[in-house]
Amino acid sequence: MYQYDQYDQTIVDERVAQYRDQVRRRLSGELSEEEFRPLRLQNGLYMQRHAYMHRIAIPYGNLRSDQLRMLARIAREHDRGYGHFSTRTNIQYNWIKLEETPDLLAKLASVQMHGIQTSGNCIRNITADQFAGVAPDEIVDPRPWAEVLRQWSTFHPEFAWLPRKFKIAVSGSKEDRVAVQIHDLGVYLKKNEAGEVVASILAGGGLGRTPIVGAIIREDLPWQHLLTYCEAVLRVYNRYGRRDNMYKARIKILVKALSPAKFAQQVEEEWQHLKDGPSTLTREEVERVAQYFTPPAYEKLADTDASYEKHLLENRAFARWVERNVRPHRVSGYAAVTLSLKRTGTAPGDATDTQMEAVADWADRFSYGQIRVSHEQNLILADVKKRDLFELWTLAKEQGFATPNIGLLTDIIACPGGDFCSLANAKSIPIAQAIQERFDDLDYVHDLGDLSLNISGCMNSCGHHHVGNIGVLGVDKDGAEWYQVSLGGEQGMGAQGARLGRVIGPSFSAGEMPDVVSSIVDTFVDNRIDGERFIDTYNRIGIAPFKERVYASRQPAHA
Repeated sequence: MYQYDQYDQTIVDERVAQYRDQVRRRLSGELSEEEFRPLRLQNGLYMQRHAYMHRIAIPYGNLRSDQLRMLARIAREHDRGYGHFSTRTNIQYNWIKLEETPDLLAKLASVQMHGIQTSGNCIRNITADQFAGVAPDEIVDPRPWAEVLRQWSTFHPEFAWLPRKFKIAVSGSKEDRVAVQIHDLGVYLKKNEAGEVVASILAGGGLGRTPIVGAIIREDLPWQHLLTYCEAVLRVYNRYGRRDNMYKARIKILVKALSPAKFAQQVEEEWQHLKDGPSTLTREEVERVAQYFTPPAYEKLADTDASYEKHLLENRAFARWVERNVRPHRVSGYAAVTLSLKRTGTAPGDATDTQMEAVADWADRFSYGQIRVSHEQNLILADVKKRDLFELWTLAKEQGFATPNIGLLTDIIACPGGDFCSLANAKSIPIAQAIQERFDDLDYVHDLGDLSLNISGCMNSCGHHHVGNIGVLGVDKDGAEWYQVSLGGEQGMGAQGARLGRVIGPSFSAGEMPDVVSSIVDTFVDNRIDGERFIDTYNRIGIAPFKERVYASRQPAHA
């Protein structure tokens, strides 16, 4: 993975020193909170409901073991012993003291990490496939291109004060595992007939108050022009994006208002001023970055291992974990492992300092010292030998990281919600835990098959509820917490691409939510044919049977 050079390290170290002085002036009263607010946000520090929250960037979800150990140390020394991995693959600490934040950032800088551009109206952390470089269906490794975009966008003076925050995702596989279509700007990498890398560029995707699936505005863009074309997109947005209303300031509103075709036309016109200019990529520059993402020194192994196959036959629990949490690898004898952060009774995405240190140790022992973070809020060891899988599973069980539920109902995506976030209308974590407890039967959940459930505590949609097969949104009804349910969302893995869920009707109280989900699941089971996935059954029978079952036994108190 990418390593800082002297310029990178100097920039981050100087930012820490600058921020340390800003905090000193805030604590002494030289800076008011109004003056300090934009300064702290530039370093990822938010004021939340109970304390400061610090958001740390994990570029395209890649971590080294020493970096994860540092995140564990920060959780122990500056928080309450845990961190929260978010849907942007960042980590957040929810109980931070302002006076300690400069030391926190200095510790991060010592392992080439920071909180820069994790907040504010700028280009945020860029995400990519958690199985990049190892997925059998990969056409182009997206990590070097995501890193090129990261370097280009960091401290870009023209895009430091955009109308609103801006999110980019990059995918290079047949299966979209990064939800490209719900991003402000998406990049699908592929190869043309000549074998050269080209890109499909999407714009105008996003969730929130106005969920919209992004549209392709440029096909087969040669790799040399990736930065100049993205710059043209940002320039058009920066010029015409609304600044009078923060709820209508995202690029999706502009693209919708103009139409994707008209927006693409404006981008093409702007691009003519940038094409073949200084930001045009050269092969030397791409190769400079790509060298940091060369494959590790894999051993030459047979595709099968006798001891591994024996464990599969003799241990049902291990076999089930392999089925749900272990994915094929493009190199013979290896596999990619997802460690579930969704054990019943824990907040989705949370990991303790002890757990993080354990994963760092496993990464060194089993996966070339590297860890990935997925936007589904789980951790991945991408390069594990099949012969080591049973031992890894045994260790993961001890840390509570071996729940075999990846892609299942209890693999819930959830934001921190009203327990922490000052923007939230309702709590997310208790709802997720109540649903997990209701369905704490691995055999039953396994039989249900692929079924995503996403929870957001407010319309900002940090839990991506719009694209969950079952989506749950916290809403405020006369000062009380209620929950709106939608069905039929997909993040974009299927042939039809991303789809937005439909609200089934009036909202529910927190206490009703486990029964509501049970009614939805029961409807699915009663109507399922030949082992269908939930989304296939929903698409076949429509929303009406689910709605009828859910509301049959209650009189809604709120519209």
